[in-house]
Amino acid sequence: MVSGNDLETALDQVRVHAAGVVPGVFGPDTVTWRIDREAAIFLGAGRALLLQLAHPWVAAAIAEHSRTFADPIGRFHRTFDIVFAMVFGSLDRAMQSSRQLHRRHGMIVGEMPQAVGPFAAGSRYCANDVPSLRWVHATLVETALMAHDLVLPPLSVEERQRYWIESRRFGALFGLTGNDLPADWAGFADYTRAMAQSDTLTVSSAAREIAAQIFGGARPWLRPPRWYRALTASLLPERLRAGFGFELEERDKRSADNALRWIRRIYPKLPDRLRYVGPYQEAQARLRGELQPDWMTRCLNRAWIGRPQMDMRGK
Repeated sequence: MVSGNDLETALDQVRVHAAGVVPGVFGPDTVTWRIDREAAIFLGAGRALLLQLAHPWVAAAIAEHSRTFADPIGRFHRTFDIVFAMVFGSLDRAMQSSRQLHRRHGMIVGEMPQAVGPFAAGSRYCANDVPSLRWVHATLVETALMAHDLVLPPLSVEERQRYWIESRRFGALFGLTGNDLPADWAGFADYTRAMAQSDTLTVSSAAREIAAQIFGGARPWLRPPRWYRALTASLLPERLRAGFGFELEERDKRSADNALRWIRRIYPKLPDRLRYVGPYQEAQARLRGELQPDWMTRCLNRAWIGRPQMDMRGK
């Protein structure tokens, strides 16, 4: 388990390799900024969530400790607020979000209510457990790249390797050390492949219920459109798709294909102000010495993180 001291040791290493106090952990010359600035990464949000839910510990933790059902939009905002602050925030802001996430995870402990896959009933889970953190980190890294490559030119082998090396720095913000993560992209691909085939990922009844609530639309006005549900299902490993009970009918496939065709045609032509997420635009303003983002960036931030400004020091 990642202790507070473990996290601080990892953060010391982050500081050594960070781009700087103002640009933060990564900075404008990184592949991470190039990928995570794209609003298109939202195309993979459903996939990342379902892959996380497929880990029985994560599903149990969300079922017992999360306000996802009572406040789904709030959960969306809180998740992106932390992730974007780590990626696009100043160095201080990224460190603050890292510690905030660790504290929140420290309160998420419990026992498995029933046996699922290799996990016995009554076995304990903790959100700061290294295997859980490693898997959540992997779903975010892999899915962001997958969503990027759905609509934009795919990264080269060299760029993927660079992206993974940067992602190890992102993992350190979770408290993961170099020994906890694969050394290179090939090792990372092997890890995700092995996880997809292992019974560590077993869709529990809790996971199915959460997925049904989110994608089936207990609240119709929040129900994802057909094409998005179909796209999400198509991006899952087949056995997990079946575990969640998603069936891809021909009309579903056509819906996803048609949506992707239009997105690929239109998205690259969008102006940067609409195409790039608000936290990235705020980071660019910070690099120009502006204390506060302009009105449009503040509006975009409200959509992505639920508030007008990521780094509140300028207020």
